[in-house]
Amino acid sequence: MPVKSRYLLISLLFVFLSGCASLQLRDSVRVTVAGFEALPSEGLEARFAVKLRVQNHSDSALDFDGISLDLDLAGKGFGSGVSDQRGSVPRFSEKLITVPVSVSAIAIFRQLLALTESRGEPRIQYELRGRLGGASLGAARFSSEGELTLPQQSSEK
Repeated sequence: MPVKSRYLLISLLFVFLSGCASLQLRDSVRVTVAGFEALPSEGLEARFAVKLRVQNHSDSALDFDGISLDLDLAGKGFGSGVSDQRGSVPRFSEKLITVPVSVSAIAIFRQLLALTESRGEPRIQYELRGRLGGASLGAARFSSEGELTLPQQSSEK
């Protein structure tokens, strides 16, 4: 390999490495389910407005352009949703984002069957995965787990 080619290759390597070193790694974003609301449904699907609490633990604003998510309940796939919302979560702050989620009739039937087998347990485990789209350095992926408390039916009449 000629000497000029070696110097060019080494110079490009240093430029690449210094560029990677200057990128700041963003602290992870935390996203949790804050609530559900029923939306008008169509055919063999149900629709919900899932409210997400997005927390930015970084000292710079988190700008996003679009959001997608997958939601599992009790270890089984439940629904997915997307939204083209744009916004920003200020540094060390949080924001509520509402995403419409579609759920198939089969997923609802599976969850109802699992609820009857749980003997009235008022809590159900959820797992949330998704990403906040971003224009600058790509997307901020998130994943979280938690519990949802189901409304209790009164046995008194």
